[in-house]
Amino acid sequence: MRSRLLWRDVAVVGSVGLRTRRLRAALSALGIAIGIASMVAVLGISESSKADLLAQLDALGTNLLTVTPGQSFFGDNATLPGSAVGAAQHMPTVDRAASVAGIDQSVRRSEYIDAAETGGIALQAADTALLATLDGRMLRGRFLDAASERYPVVVLGSVTARRLGIDRVGEQVAIAGRRFVVGGIIRHLELAPEIDRAALIGFPVAKRLFGTTRSASTLYVRADQDQVELAQSLLAPTVDPEHPEEAQVSRPSDALAARAAAKGAFTSLFLGLGAVALLVGAVGIANVMVISVLERRSEIGLRRALGATRRHVGAQFLSESLLLSALGGLAGAMLGAAVTAGYAASQGWTLVIPPVALGGGIGCALAIGVVAGIYPAGRAARLSPTDALRAF
Repeated sequence: MRSRLLWRDVAVVGSVGLRTRRLRAALSALGIAIGIASMVAVLGISESSKADLLAQLDALGTNLLTVTPGQSFFGDNATLPGSAVGAAQHMPTVDRAASVAGIDQSVRRSEYIDAAETGGIALQAADTALLATLDGRMLRGRFLDAASERYPVVVLGSVTARRLGIDRVGEQVAIAGRRFVVGGIIRHLELAPEIDRAALIGFPVAKRLFGTTRSASTLYVRADQDQVELAQSLLAPTVDPEHPEEAQVSRPSDALAARAAAKGAFTSLFLGLGAVALLVGAVGIANVMVISVLERRSEIGLRRALGATRRHVGAQFLSESLLLSALGGLAGAMLGAAVTAGYAASQGWTLVIPPVALGGGIGCALAIGVVAGIYPAGRAARLSPTDALRAF
């Protein structure tokens, strides 16, 4: 009777020990899975975001250039000559050009609103060719044309319309005590966000009411796609031949390219965090395998007594370590791919998961399994059969 109770207690203890080992193994594999998932997700999200930015660049074009007045030799604010637009249009490397000129007046929903409440809205006179030069589209109504530019008609940028609470044409806004009719609302312009926050009127009406000249505050130039660099180098001396050093030429698409490059820095940071998680998982697997060697000494001794060589015992424990890491790596790769797919879908991006992320993640997990299993496998192989059987 007592022997039966003893064997039952041994069986219960053995069962509890087996469950404990399985739990430790699962937690260690989970550490590997989290590390691999984070690395796959970081690489996938980064590449998906970069692909979206590059797609935007392809759609928007990289041939838009802007010219703005800088400062004179004495530090005063410079101005572009009124002939700048015509000079740019006659350049053989330029397809289209248009300008805007700032007007020191506020745009309000009603004349009863305090004039100091500008809402960050800039009033500008604009050429009728501006929308075509920017490759923009209208959300509502029409852009300025040869007829409407002579009358109190205003076209609003997307941000301006939202701040004024206007979502349809035909409504009116107050500018310098006068009523202007909203003739259109422009869609968001990725390469010209300053236009999103502007209210545009024609040069003729701006000159008649506010004395605005043709001296551009910003000149937009759409260069020939194959000669962008040449156009960029020639724009300043062409539009302002007397003081070319006072004209600043920039390329708005460079900002998108810089954003794509900046994401690489964050990718490196998060990859480092993923590597830390992998290190924790590797230590966990090594710990599980070392403890497993201690707890399974009787099993090792029995195998050695039945003819298993040190090589067989070492291969067994190394295989177990590899299996734990492989399961964790496979689960992590699948989890990382799922996270990437979900995030890309929420952002409207094209899903891009680099094959090197999946293959590299699983390969890294296997390498960790080998490194973490070498010492426990060697320790198990070095156990003497007689010493191991004493624990039976």
